[in-house]
Amino acid sequence: MNETDSIDQPEIKRRPWWQRVPLTLQIVIALILAIAVGIALGGGNPSSANEALIKNLAIPAELVLKALRALAPPLILVAVLHTFMTANIPGTAGRRLAVLLFTNTTVAILIGLLVANVLHPGTWGRLTVPGGTTTSAEQKFDPWGLIQDAVPKAILEPLVNNNVIQLIVIALSFGIVLRAIKSEMVAQGKNSYQPIEDVISILFEAVIRILNWVIALVPLAVFGIVASTVAKEGFEPFISLAAFIVAVLIALALQACYYLTRVNFGSWVKPLNFLRGGSDAFLMAFSTSSSGATMPVTFEVLQEKIGLRESSAALGSLVGANFNNDGTALYEAMSALFISQVLGQHLNIGQQFLVILTSIFASVGAANIPNAGLVTMTLVFTSVGLPTQYIAVLVTVDWFLDRCRTAINVMGDMTVSALLDGKKPHSQGKF
Repeated sequence: MNETDSIDQPEIKRRPWWQRVPLTLQIVIALILAIAVGIALGGGNPSSANEALIKNLAIPAELVLKALRALAPPLILVAVLHTFMTANIPGTAGRRLAVLLFTNTTVAILIGLLVANVLHPGTWGRLTVPGGTTTSAEQKFDPWGLIQDAVPKAILEPLVNNNVIQLIVIALSFGIVLRAIKSEMVAQGKNSYQPIEDVISILFEAVIRILNWVIALVPLAVFGIVASTVAKEGFEPFISLAAFIVAVLIALALQACYYLTRVNFGSWVKPLNFLRGGSDAFLMAFSTSSSGATMPVTFEVLQEKIGLRESSAALGSLVGANFNNDGTALYEAMSALFISQVLGQHLNIGQQFLVILTSIFASVGAANIPNAGLVTMTLVFTSVGLPTQYIAVLVTVDWFLDRCRTAINVMGDMTVSALLDGKKPHSQGKF
């Protein structure tokens, strides 16, 4: 145990018992209780006396979603700025790293959209959401209008209006410029950039803490939405969710096959050794559902068990992990298409391109955000006019899919490291 652990341990013991229960277990308990309450309130045939109570059960989910919608724009803004200011981005290798990250994320989103378009999981069952959600009319894709709308009239306008494209443009513009200024000052031996970096770090930490308060309410939201749905509709609405889980798992498996293909033809590492050597990192990612917490393990297995050079391992697992969230981007794209199918809408090619664009840039800097998929999903839904109320329904299965896509995120980081290491082996590794 190190010094930090010895300091933090008493604080953990002083926390209330319910805060020491893992979030995943809290959600599972909430699901079990919600099903029992839903059956008790009618199980699909509710009495008129229970209608008011059933309607009120959905209120916690509505409040959580409102909080997520409010937090998403400032969180993404400061997360992108924080990533650009704090990440150790190299020069020439950094450009190749950027190309690999962009390619992998784009392929992941395309795979997700392909699977969702082929399987149509949203049509496998009826799915409703409490509150009488109204759906927006199908939008026509206007590329020139999109370009014109990308530039806001005022700097703070995207934060107020939750305009996704404008928010991304501002975040990336300031992030790139601040990074360039920092690099110039570092080269000149100056540290005038430090106060700005400190302010961004403090703002990022502050928003993350508020987000943690909201995430703590997720089990309550899951209880309310499931109990309300079971009471009113029975179990039929969850058929489409089961189809969605299957579709996401298929898409993630295809993304994993893509990684192994890239490793086989783009590096000296054998795919079987890649899987065997990275098993510790994959299990860590699945158990913690955090690619950030898995970083040290990923870095270690890349060197010790797979045998990559330290520089290559660091670029993929430490630097790339701040930008690379392939599994999360895939999940967001599939969620948008799934909900559009549930609503009987059709996202045309232009709108699906907008989903791709939004998912790519919304995933930048999302590695350090707890439950990033739920937060950035609000931006993706908003970009194509989908009601964010349906995210509450997806929360019921997100606790499991979050772990699966985190493992894919880590696998993507390891793939990038293997590709950067080249086709000439450095060591034999340890297996």
